Amino acid sequence: MDIDLFDYNLPPHLIAQFPTRRRDQSRLMILDRKSGDIEIGRFSNIVEYMDAGDLIVVNKTKVFKARLTGNRASGAKIEVFLVRPDESGDPLAWIALVSPSRRVKEGEEILFGDKQLKLISYFGQGRWTVLFRNERARLQILARHGHVPLPHYIRRDDQPSDLRRYQTVFADRDSVGAVAAPTAGFHFTPSLIAKLKARGVGFAEICLHVGPGTFKPVTAERIEDHTVDPEMATLDDPVAQAIDATRQAGKRVLAVGTTSVRTLESATFRDGRVVPFSGMVDTYIQPGHEFKLVDGLVTNFHLPKSSLIILVSAFTGRERILEAYQKAIREEMRFYSYGDAMLIL
Repeated sequence: MDIDLFDYNLPPHLIAQFPTRRRDQSRLMILDRKSGDIEIGRFSNIVEYMDAGDLIVVNKTKVFKARLTGNRASGAKIEVFLVRPDESGDPLAWIALVSPSRRVKEGEEILFGDKQLKLISYFGQGRWTVLFRNERARLQILARHGHVPLPHYIRRDDQPSDLRRYQTVFADRDSVGAVAAPTAGFHFTPSLIAKLKARGVGFAEICLHVGPGTFKPVTAERIEDHTVDPEMATLDDPVAQAIDATRQAGKRVLAVGTTSVRTLESATFRDGRVVPFSGMVDTYIQPGHEFKLVDGLVTNFHLPKSSLIILVSAFTGRERILEAYQKAIREEMRFYSYGDAMLIL
């Protein structure tokens, strides 16, 4: 399929630059996949669309201050964007995007006040292996020189409030590792979760550490020629059991966000049951994908010609999604990470 089939025009003023004052007061578009019917309300209305026994699957990853601003020995500013720990298993070695990367050299130290990290090896496209001196230095550099990695379309510097709001209420302090937030989860609050649980709705937590590849543009003319970057994901045994029980009861599994969808759809089965796993996933979901576990989806509005709008089109139908997006534009809904949400059933 041609990538241009997943394009649309968005007025720039609809790109949300800040979150709503209250998480659950963002707007919610409810889209019926079968009929195409659309309703628009507040996110807090989601309770009305859930049934007892349904299971909501959320991503518990936590965003860290991955964007580091330092200096070369010459005094020139340089950015080190931490992506993920290096595969070597050394906790001080990280894969990072270094910018500008053209003139820096292997072995060079980047200065962060009185602390440093070293550029170890370059492997193309601005990607480096970098090494912190020790764990204390790593934590101090992140605390003093790290910035919340807001996406490029939020055209402002990060603020102290972003450390709290560019994070879901599900974020687990033991699951730090995302450099981009699973933004569909932004809209949930503790009180809304309590209301859903009181209705008999279950919750399960997977973990996918969202990488910068979530913003990777689709540059191929045909979507089939695109690849997604691998990310670390975990679906543990209690979650697998909860999903199995939900399916056996004939109830729905609702994924919150495309990261939850990719984790769920990366699962395999043994004797008809979901197999727990932990490892790198690079599942690329496009039209023609047969969904194994996901019956419903909470998601934000995505960039045109991106792998994420391709994913939601695979779940809903391309024409139906684009029609819904046009309605969202007419209704002046807010787009992208800090924007409004869709519930697709």
